[in-house]
Amino acid sequence: MGGTDLRVLTETPLLHLVLLVCFVMCSEAVWLTLPPSGTKCVSEEIQNNVVVVADYAVLSEDPSHEGATVSVKVTSPYGNSLHNKDNVTYGQFAFTTSEAGNYLACFWVQSNPHGGGATVNLDWKIGIAAKDWESVARKEKIDGVELELRKLEGAVEAIHENLIYLKSREAEMREVSELTNTRVAWFSIMSLGVCLGVSALQLWHLKRFFQKKKLI
Repeated sequence: MGGTDLRVLTETPLLHLVLLVCFVMCSEAVWLTLPPSGTKCVSEEIQNNVVVVADYAVLSEDPSHEGATVSVKVTSPYGNSLHNKDNVTYGQFAFTTSEAGNYLACFWVQSNPHGGGATVNLDWKIGIAAKDWESVARKEKIDGVELELRKLEGAVEAIHENLIYLKSREAEMREVSELTNTRVAWFSIMSLGVCLGVSALQLWHLKRFFQKKKLI
């Protein structure tokens, strides 16, 4: 019994760490203070085949922001429009990524009766954080510890997939770096060869010039 208790106590901080890391990686809530003119964007680098759900709303705690409406546009890394709304005070967008890279959510003030800016709250959920666990629990008839274990399993899978994605990106960057180094090396060799050739040509030209002038 003593050994079992020790093992549980040892593993608990690790489980908490995994859940904390997953929460930081998969969920993000931000406040955006929009100027009267101009655009503010939030970007997130997301891998392929990941569920993204986000809610946004204009906050009216500041009297100058009451009645303000905004426009929002969400685009994929290749510029495809995933969500586009004008003159709104709140909304939601959800999609499954089909491209790996930076996804942009841009906001700007559409109108404000006070002539000022606006404040927008964006609750951005990615991957495991975007999953509807209440529906899963009802469908599979699970709750309590079993549901928490299912969440933990999903968190571990999400972290594993993200590590694989980061590893592939690192391999791509290393390949690009090695290719760039090779090209720079060849360019340096060619530049050195051109410099030596020009120097030799200048020496030959100067020698002929001095010989014609009978200086040497």
